[in-house]
Amino acid sequence: MSVEERLRVPIGSAPAWSTAPGSRRVLVVAHTVTALTRLLDILPLLESDPRVQVVFTRARTSNFREGVTEFLGDIGAVVAPWEQAVEEEFDLALSASYGDDLHRIKAPMVVFSHGAGYNKLAKPETAGAPAAELPHKDEAVFGLSRQTLLRDGALVPQTLVLSHSEQLDRLNAACPEAVDAALVAGDPTYDRVLAGLPWRERYRDHLETGRRRLVLISSTWGPTSLLGRWPDLPVRLVEELPVDEYRVALVLHPNVWHGHGPWQVRAWLADAERAELRVLPPRQGWQAALVAADHVVGDHGSVTFYGAALGTHTILGAFPHHEMASDSPIAAFGRTAALLRPDAPLLSQIVEDSEEHTAGRFAETTRMLTSVPGKSGALLRSAFYRILDLPEPAHEVRVTPPDPPVPHRRGWPDTAGCAPLLATAEEEDGGIRVTRHPAEPAVTGRLSLRRPHTVTHADEPQTRWRDAADVVVCGPDRGDPWRRIAEALEAHPGARLLAAAVDGDDCLVGDRAALRHRLSPEEGARDVDPAVFASAFWRLRRDPGVQAAGTGPAEGLVFTVLVGDRSVRVRVAREPP
Repeated sequence: MSVEERLRVPIGSAPAWSTAPGSRRVLVVAHTVTALTRLLDILPLLESDPRVQVVFTRARTSNFREGVTEFLGDIGAVVAPWEQAVEEEFDLALSASYGDDLHRIKAPMVVFSHGAGYNKLAKPETAGAPAAELPHKDEAVFGLSRQTLLRDGALVPQTLVLSHSEQLDRLNAACPEAVDAALVAGDPTYDRVLAGLPWRERYRDHLETGRRRLVLISSTWGPTSLLGRWPDLPVRLVEELPVDEYRVALVLHPNVWHGHGPWQVRAWLADAERAELRVLPPRQGWQAALVAADHVVGDHGSVTFYGAALGTHTILGAFPHHEMASDSPIAAFGRTAALLRPDAPLLSQIVEDSEEHTAGRFAETTRMLTSVPGKSGALLRSAFYRILDLPEPAHEVRVTPPDPPVPHRRGWPDTAGCAPLLATAEEEDGGIRVTRHPAEPAVTGRLSLRRPHTVTHADEPQTRWRDAADVVVCGPDRGDPWRRIAEALEAHPGARLLAAAVDGDDCLVGDRAALRHRLSPEEGARDVDPAVFASAFWRLRRDPGVQAAGTGPAEGLVFTVLVGDRSVRVRVAREPP
């Protein structure tokens, strides 16, 4: 059904045809995908109550209204066109934005922030001068100012939900006539993030993180966002961070996705995705990824601030101080967090800043995220039912953990089972230190690698990387692994070493001299890619100290592989021809 087609049920001719006659009617105003996701964190408070009928409407004036219609259809919402919505009477209306003519809605209006509180200036510039040059105390904060709260002198919301009492002080200074309408009720979205903390390992499994550290890149929208100011940061991070030590994921504000279109966004990120960047979709996944993350690289957006509030190491890639209210918590956070420099190696900056990080590093500002952590749902449900003039349901308020993250994935023939890698294998502390980086972004020359060799997957679709392969890794297909190795040798005439993972953590390696070896880790190999052992073996084949003339590494040799902070002893055994 079109969102422009007038409803007959459950509004319109509802008294005659409704299966739930006499139910209280709640109108949900969806301005953007961002606002709708925020409201969907709140609407479960009305679940399991046949006394309540929820109707949605799509606001008309947002610059980022693309994607809302599809989202409403996907969740199975009943949608009234805007003109019908403002004609009908409702018992309660909910909105997470002030766009459109909310004052026309015939219902007690409850308005929420669609982010982490109220932090952004309503106008980035005033009278032609940058906002940074003007006194912030005289400037309007979106959501707390008269410009957003009043229409023709009348207050638009009957209830203005604030997440922390510090916002009440700022509201009193900006629009004192709205203070009586304010309700300090915490942040329901952050409460869901907190509810996900016990499920951190499950979320990490969905991102295939293993023992690696997860770096979550977060960008809000607009020219001053992280992506707007530093569009190649995602590909630089996947290039510079060793793949066996770090997993990199990306969360973009829905306005990026729906302002430019999902096809375009993924086209911009294509090289980074092929280099194993995990890109989260716009509707969900970011909350769980935050719980899973070890590091957050972000900007002035809410996701970054949520990460800091969790105590996660957080560093900035961009921060437009002039766009933020100087007395807001996020502005204070931006003044204390470190800022990545594009002209220096990124890995060392992240490591050095994380070594100085403590869980309470930003607590002075992030404690102002919510006055009532974990209790927002109970306060909001009480307010809703008070407005609806109904007794609250007897059941306790549920706070549901975030859904597991399901990143976008590129499949064959766009990319192989794993990205082509440049691997180095050098002697260190009596072992072989293996470090691997995605090969495709590394062609920029920003990385300085000593004696790298190229590792590709057997089903690599790009001729360039197939021809460049020194080591080819066969997939874990069924059947005889030595047959797969022989077929790969024939298909990759330039490759010198073929490898196949077998029997859990073991790795078989073969070469053009028809030598066959089994590399068996003794212990500590969990979550280590067996191809790492093949790269270490590649190095040993070229070391005169361990190579028996004409035979390759000696039978029974045991060597140590160092990867990240792990040390794995690997035994070499000759396999029969």
